[in-house]
Amino acid sequence: MDELTAATKQYRPQLEAVREAKERISKVTLLTPLASSFTYSRKFNANIFLKREDLQQVRSYKIRGAYNKISSLPKDQLNKGVICASAGNHAQGVAFACNKLQTKGVIYMPVTTPRQKVEQTQMFGGEWVEVVLKGDTFDDSYKQAVVHGLEKSLVFIHPFDDPKVIEGQATIALEILEQAGAPIDYVFAPLGGGGLLAGLSSVFKQLSPQTKVIGVEPEGAASMTASLQEGKVVELQTIERFVDGAAVQKVGAINFDLCRDNLHQMLSIPEGKICQTILDLYNQDAIVAEPAGAMALAALDLFSEEIKGKNVVCILSGGNNDITRTAEIKERALLYSGLKHYFIVRFPQRAGALKEFVETVLGPNDDITHFEYSKKHHRENGPAVVGIELKDAEDFAPLVQRMKDYNFYGQYLNDSPDLFQFLV
Repeated sequence: MDELTAATKQYRPQLEAVREAKERISKVTLLTPLASSFTYSRKFNANIFLKREDLQQVRSYKIRGAYNKISSLPKDQLNKGVICASAGNHAQGVAFACNKLQTKGVIYMPVTTPRQKVEQTQMFGGEWVEVVLKGDTFDDSYKQAVVHGLEKSLVFIHPFDDPKVIEGQATIALEILEQAGAPIDYVFAPLGGGGLLAGLSSVFKQLSPQTKVIGVEPEGAASMTASLQEGKVVELQTIERFVDGAAVQKVGAINFDLCRDNLHQMLSIPEGKICQTILDLYNQDAIVAEPAGAMALAALDLFSEEIKGKNVVCILSGGNNDITRTAEIKERALLYSGLKHYFIVRFPQRAGALKEFVETVLGPNDDITHFEYSKKHHRENGPAVVGIELKDAEDFAPLVQRMKDYNFYGQYLNDSPDLFQFLV
């Protein structure tokens, strides 16, 4: 569904349909807690509540929309089977629904999908699903899944741009309003294709219009931000795939229309900031959040003044994080915070040069965490790629100055993304 048809352009989620969805999915979803966060409430001097969708059986809210859509299909369509494309969480929701409803499903996922999400999809679906890894991005998988579905007459279960999916995700808003003991001033929620925010914002617009609904997406895949700026759905040519649960090149057409009308504001957050939030959640609250799941909390810094003394809900949308990504998450967080830096350092090719660098250039709290060097004969200097971790970001400028003063400075790599990715 690439463009709005006359029918879908007029579509607005009706409360009756959302309430029906809530009843329909109650067989398979959990009433996830709306938990007060002591850590974030103290940090922002506000009442911060976390809607813990990471505690669903498939560890994300996606089960809501997937099950609502599939369970509402006529029996003859269920007998033919369904097909979907997903970066991971929607796949697990579809797989769970197929197993529960005993209908065959074909699930396309990008080749780059974290292994943990692929294995979970296969586990939830069992014998009822076939997982097909195709394409580098969600959008690549989506296009191939659509073709496959048309060839085999399978019902396509869109991860976000479908009324039944939107209504399923919108049930979160009903739960929040039922669980909250006081009026809600702000809701922060993540956005990839826009299904969650389209449904969420529509319900709040009708039942709690004073609530400001804020959308949050990754800076490297800010497709809704670009679309809202252009006044139409925009397809990004390239995206950063790290926040796999929200990395889409093109938001849903229905969702764009609803978000444009209902959102208070749209934010894009650097991936490094999201990584730091993941680490904070784990270290401070023992919560395992995936990158997309932590985005809403990562955005609170941008509203630190506005939310003081307010009632704020953040959707913690998913906890499907692969432990093998921990090193990358830590690295990105350190780079974002200015504590990790990579250089090409030019070492004089003589004995004692490294010792001189350590003793005269490095500060007392600086640590070498990466070192690649190959001695070049018949040359005065030999370049090395050196990674240095600082205790305080303010130590960076003095470190660079000492490198230059002692003729070790070659090139700063953090500001050269292509070279940085190649070397480190």
